[in-house]
Amino acid sequence: MILFRYLASEMLKTVFAVTLTLLVIIMSGRFVKYLGQVASGDFAPEVLFWVMMYRLPNFLEVVLPLGLFIGILLSYGRLYVDSEMTVMSACGMSRRRLLSYTLIPAFFTAGIVAYISLVVTPSGIQAYVELLAESRSEIGVKAAVEGRFRLDRGSGRVTYIEKADRDDQTMQGVFIAQPEPIVDGGRPLISVVTASQGRFEIDRKSGQRYLVLDDGVRYVGESGFMDYQVTSFARLDQLIRDSEVKTYRQELDGKDTLDLWGSTELEDIAAIQWRISLGLLVPIAAVIAVSLSKTDHRRGRYGKMFPAFMIYMVYLVCLNAIRDAIAKGDWPVFPGMWIVHAAFLLLGLILLYRDSMLRHWWLSWRRRRD
Repeated sequence: MILFRYLASEMLKTVFAVTLTLLVIIMSGRFVKYLGQVASGDFAPEVLFWVMMYRLPNFLEVVLPLGLFIGILLSYGRLYVDSEMTVMSACGMSRRRLLSYTLIPAFFTAGIVAYISLVVTPSGIQAYVELLAESRSEIGVKAAVEGRFRLDRGSGRVTYIEKADRDDQTMQGVFIAQPEPIVDGGRPLISVVTASQGRFEIDRKSGQRYLVLDDGVRYVGESGFMDYQVTSFARLDQLIRDSEVKTYRQELDGKDTLDLWGSTELEDIAAIQWRISLGLLVPIAAVIAVSLSKTDHRRGRYGKMFPAFMIYMVYLVCLNAIRDAIAKGDWPVFPGMWIVHAAFLLLGLILLYRDSMLRHWWLSWRRRRD
């Protein structure tokens, strides 16, 4: 038990440090992206903190297995370089015993990852999508960016607001330019609206959001032609069609696990296999890490980091590729992703016992020769 506590403490300390570092890097990059969306008016600054919190489990379920994998390589690599593993081996520490000591915290970590992927992440993604949808429907003047042209790539609409009063929820000096729908092969027309004042209103019956403009002019025509339609108005209501905030992956990852379990849709089956695979990934990656952690003074503790990291990336890419193939019907549901786990588990065991296997093969060959 003393050796187990020592190995577990060394490994878990390194795993915690690596996981925290990777998580900070990923969250920082995502935070910069969300800040850009806030600056462009996609959602209000008040929801930024909750957006990050709801996405945290989704990042953690991917980072934690990688943190465990790198943590085993670094902690055991140091023990090999400092000759501590050599002393343990001389005292009876076999590769099988080392693997069993490693798999105990690895299975504990796998349980955490499985709970996150099966329960926490779907709830977080669903709350994230609902939060963004609610924010975009109620954001109003809070997201208005003064003195800056804003382009909506989905509709091609360009807006400009000279001044926004967030206390009164009103805007002054509003400019909107957008392409008009082409009807029956007609000319591509552009609509330009200028108004002295504007505000957002929500219809109580339908719940739809409208941009209400006061005291303005609307121009409709084509550049280079003189036949413009000019309309002056005292009040103009424009329906705001908010862009869809939910992507294909988010829609699947936001579904409850119990709903996916009883589904016969290929996309749902691929999603549930992916969630289970994240938990299975942990102990199998631990086996590969133990087999590649053996090093010496000449190679150092980082000598096998690159090939080990490449094996892990290939493992993860194969799982992701099989998920897409299952969803498209290009790969059978069974063996599904389980064949990838079996292949890399076999690879880890071969790497772990390759020395004893080669020694056994060599001794057998010498006996037959003699």
